[in-house]
Order: sequence, then structure tokens, then C-alpha cells
Amino acid sequence: MEPSPLELPADTIRRIAAELRCSPTDVQVALRLDEEDKLRHFREYFYIPKKQDLPPIDLSLVNKDENAIYFLGNSLGLQPKMVKTYLEEELDKWAKIGAYGHEVGKRPWITGDESITGLMIDIVGANEKEIVLMNGLTVNLHLLLLSFFKPTPKRYKILLEAKAFPSDHGEETLRMEDILDVIEKEGDSIAVILFSGVHFYTGQLFNIPAITKAGQAKGCFVGFDLAHAAGNVELHLHDWGVDFACWCSYKYLNSGAGGLAGAFVHEKHAHTIKPALVGWFGHELNTRFKMDNKLQLIPGATGFRISNPPILLVCSLHASLEIFKQATMQALRRKSVLLTGYLEYLIKNYHNKDKAESKKPVVNIITPPHIEERGCQLTLTFSAPMKYVFQELEKRGVVCDKREPNGIRVAPVPLYNSFHDVYKFVSLLISVLDSTETNN
Repeated sequence: MEPSPLELPADTIRRIAAELRCSPTDVQVALRLDEEDKLRHFREYFYIPKKQDLPPIDLSLVNKDENAIYFLGNSLGLQPKMVKTYLEEELDKWAKIGAYGHEVGKRPWITGDESITGLMIDIVGANEKEIVLMNGLTVNLHLLLLSFFKPTPKRYKILLEAKAFPSDHGEETLRMEDILDVIEKEGDSIAVILFSGVHFYTGQLFNIPAITKAGQAKGCFVGFDLAHAAGNVELHLHDWGVDFACWCSYKYLNSGAGGLAGAFVHEKHAHTIKPALVGWFGHELNTRFKMDNKLQLIPGATGFRISNPPILLVCSLHASLEIFKQATMQALRRKSVLLTGYLEYLIKNYHNKDKAESKKPVVNIITPPHIEERGCQLTLTFSAPMKYVFQELEKRGVVCDKREPNGIRVAPVPLYNSFHDVYKFVSLLISVLDSTETNN
């Protein structure tokens, strides 16, 4: 029953439909896909919001105890159930032993960040010494750019997407050949290339190794903002030779709003790139408390730390990273390809079914169709008024988000979303779109 690694999502869907002797759009296909999903039990590790508790809900349109269809993990991941336990452990330790908590327990406060760094290794594909957990994403972006951007009269430019997220600085996706062409033409004057791993608006997954290779061939440092990539797609930062990267942890990594961010500095820079801003937690631990004002900087990523780790933020990230360790990024990515492929298949079927109906609202998927060029997220645009579609979905307990100018971002996450979630979402979307014909 298991799909071959080379089997495309549409082929898997049609094969299962043939086995069940039903239409590929029948709910039986979703239920079979869930039945065969070896990761389905991880859904139980998270709190799934109830529709009745959502602020925009119209209670006349939903069943009281239904779970929300939560497709917003690309913006804020759901809460792992162990977060509360881990937070209470540290609060209890603080209450009972005060400052002794700095040195004891499974998360000693002095080394709290380091106690969970190993759980991030496989998520970003790096050595433990190349990863540091600290600050927020925007702070880390500034710290890394300050350290890697060393302009000279001949090499002084920074290359990034024109429509990057405001922290970093598209309506449509970017062609790899255009990116590589700009690097080839302008590379001699570029000091740093900074791209997102996955574009926040379009959901496009950039070819990180190709951009890295092209940039470094022209003598540029190449870094990536992995806010929408970490925990979403497989990453191999060390093997790809990426110079630096950073990411937040509250999206696909489920650490809660404002969660502890991460950064990567390749080991090849451990003794050559120094942090532009130095803090006391970048000092070697064995002499840190001598307070002799003689800096003993830790080589590599850990030396970029400025202050002590916020232990309560460490707790929530710890709870999530343990789940990733059990599930593995490879298995999650495999499910994600099929989950998002199923979403795409059902949306496209909406148009194929009644092509003759000229009044039918149009749904466009602006995220690339090739699975190697996207992660979980599909960005949808509509011929119908986008705000109306979004509001009607919200009333029915669908949690996604709208992004100007006219996109709705939908992200089925493999850790806690099911194929049945996708089926129910598309059914509600079709219902809303059909209603626009009578309301507009």
C-alpha cells in the first residue's frame, strides 16, 4: 500500500481511489491516507483548538465540539502538550531552590540553550557546534549581517529578494535562472547574499545549494533566513556549505509566540568570522565568571551569544524538538509532500469538474507546482473578493491567514494535520466559493 518514493501525490491519490473503487475526491481516499499514515499519532501530542473557542467563529455554522481546521503552522505552530509540564518543572525548581537552579536539573539555567541544541542538528543539517539558540529572528539577522557584511570599495552590495519579509529588507515566484544570472553579473560587487529558504508569501522553496554555490564562486558570503524552512523542509546547511543562517522557532517548530530563535555559522568560519557585537555568554564557560575582563571568545556559533538563555523559552522549544526527534524530518517531509499534494489535487479538481460554468470563481495556486520547489504552504488567490472568502472560512472554523495584496496562505503541517483536515477544508472552501456566486 505504501507509495513508492518516486510516486507523485496525484498518482498516489488515483491509485488509492482505484483500490477503493471510488472517485479520487471521495472522503474515503482521505480516510485511507490517514489510516496508512505512520505519523498520525503525533497529532495527539498537540492541543488542537476547538472551533467554538475561536474569536471569529459563527456558531450557527459549526458543530459545538468540532476541532478547528488549523492550517496556520506557517505563522504559529500549535502547542505541544508537554510545554506546560516542562514550564512547571522550571517554575517549581525556581520556587524550591532559587539560584541553585543555574547548575542542576535536566535544563541547568546556565547551559539551558546548550542542553537542547543537539535536538536541532537533524532539523537544519548541521554540527552541534555550528548551531546556537538565542534571541529572536530579527536580532539574529542583524547580528549575523553585522558580522558577515564587511564592505570594501569594490565589494559593497547585499543581494536579497525585492519582496522579502520586512525583517529582511512576491507576488510571483522567482526563477532560479534569473537569480543565478544576477549573481553571475553582479557577484564581483556583492559582499553578502541573503535569501529566504522558503518565501513567506508565495511559499516558494529556493534552491539553497545552487544559490550558495553560485554566490561563493563569485567570492560572496551566502546566508539564508530559514523562518519558513526550518521544520518544514529538509535542510543540510553544513553539507551545502552555507556560510550563515538563522530561523525563528514559533512557526513549524511550535515553540510559542516570540519563541527562542536559532542561528548557524559554518564551522569553516569558526576562527575567522568574529561576532560584531560581543556579550558575556560568548565567553568560554570555564572562565566566564572570573570577571577579569579578558575575553576568551568561544569559537564559532556559540561565541555569538550575547546573554544568558531565557529558560522558559527553552522549555517550550524543548517540548517541540523532542517530537521532531521521534518523527524525523525525512518522514515528515515525505508526508508533507503527499499532504500538500492532496490539497493541490482537490483544489484543481474544483475547476476541472465544471469547466463550462463560466461564473465559477477561479482559484489560483501561485506556489510552484513542483514538489521540490515548495514546502507545506500553498498560497491561493481568487477571482472572488479575497477578504470575503477569508472571512467566510474563519466563520466556519478554518484557521489560515490572508496576506496583501490578495493571497490566502494555507499550510497543512504533517506533525498535526490530517488528510481528512485537507478534505474538510476544500469542502468548506468550495462551499464558500459557490456562495460568492449568489452574494456578489
